[in-house]
Parts: sequence; structure tokens; C-alpha cells
Amino acid sequence: MGRSRRTIPEELLLLALDPTTGTTAQPQSLDLGLAGAQLVELALAGRIAPDGDRIAVVMARPTGDPTLDSALELLRRRGSPVRAVHWIGGPRLGLRQTYLTHLERCGMVHAVAGQMCGVLPTTRYQATETAISREIRVRLDNAIRTGVPPDPRTAALAALAHAVGLGKHLYPGNEGRSSRSRLRDLIRHDPMGGLVAHAVMDVQNGVGAQPRRPQATAAGPVRQPAARATAEPAGAPGQSRHAHGRMARVGAR
Repeated sequence: MGRSRRTIPEELLLLALDPTTGTTAQPQSLDLGLAGAQLVELALAGRIAPDGDRIAVVMARPTGDPTLDSALELLRRRGSPVRAVHWIGGPRLGLRQTYLTHLERCGMVHAVAGQMCGVLPTTRYQATETAISREIRVRLDNAIRTGVPPDPRTAALAALAHAVGLGKHLYPGNEGRSSRSRLRDLIRHDPMGGLVAHAVMDVQNGVGAQPRRPQATAAGPVRQPAARATAEPAGAPGQSRHAHGRMARVGAR
């Protein structure tokens, strides 16, 4: 993968950066969105593909992007397709900071040191390449306002922006209501982006984190199935403790 093209995680982070405060909008859901954006980027690079609601590795060859390749290697080591909601819901320690540091190294943002309450050190990030941020925003605006089906990258970016709640940051107030609605509708234009965006929203809503409760019927409540002898560990469902530890290292690389 050539580095002349910005990745979807990078573009999502640039969209989330507030040009006035230097902070990121929706920081908690943004971390989920960055993990999902990695999946979309790997899919566009032909390394993974959707398998129902799961993600399967179809080519393990590295992309040349260290952060994406770390995620690809973790997916490969799983050995079998992993549910998107489980992958996105896993720990992503330092993933946002990894991308901020990369954007700073590329000259697209610069760090501004400060203090909170005059004591705690803080770091804000201001966009330096404003033309790049404007170009990303223009692509999104055109997809929303023209009604022309966007290219897969823009469609996926729009889907993720909606999923992490950036709509109210990008198109605030009552005047932005129709734009937020159309941003949501763009999910349907990219199957992988839509799958990942729905997984991001499911994680935020707690869907998939726990088994669904059985529904009662006219004949009475459904009995709970007997517990399995090999229950999954708490934290990130569907992962072994060994895999859970590996995933925690994605953002640290």
C-alpha cells in the first residue's frame, strides 16, 4: 500500500479534530471507529473480506502500513473468521494516540502542550495541513448534498463518521439535521463500511457483548441453556485470554 494515500483511520481522525480547541470529538466512540476503520482499509486493500457478520483474512501479505499490518497479523493469528463486533469491542490501548503521532510525524497536525487546572499536563493537536482537512470535508459534503453515490472510501468514511457520532460535530444544530440524516443513509453504499459501522454502534449499545436473553412464549418462559464448561473470559467476548492480550498491543505498536 503506497503511503501517498491517506488511510480511512487517518481521515476519520482528521474529521474528528476540532480546529478551535485541538481536541477530538466523541473520543470514546472514536476509538471504536478507528478500529473499525482499520478493517475497512484492510478490506479495500484486499487483505480481508466479510463472511456474514465475521471478518476473514483472504491475503496475509503485509500492506506496508505498520499499524494496519499489526491488526492484519492479529486477525491472521485468530485462525478463523472473527465477528466484527467482537473485534471492534476488544481493547484498543493507545490506538488513537498512535494515529495522532503518525499524523504529527507526517506534518498534518502539530502537538500543543498545555495544562488542565494549571497542574495536569495535556496535549492538544492542531491541524496544520488545513487543505487536506478541507478536501476530506468537501468529499463528505458532496456525497451528502449531491445524492450521487460516493466512491467506496468516502462511503465508508461517512458510515464510520455517523457510527461514532460525528454527525452533530460536523453538521450541528437544527440546520444540520437533514445533513446528519443523509450522512446516516450513506451507510448503504458500501457493504464493508456498513457492516463495520453497524458493529461500532452495536458495541456502543452493548449488543453482542452478552448473550441475548431468551424470549418468553405463550407456553411460558424459555429455559436458559446449561452453561458451557469452557466459558469465554470476561472483557472482550469471543477472545481467549491469550488473544485478548495480543489485541491490547495493537495500539501500542
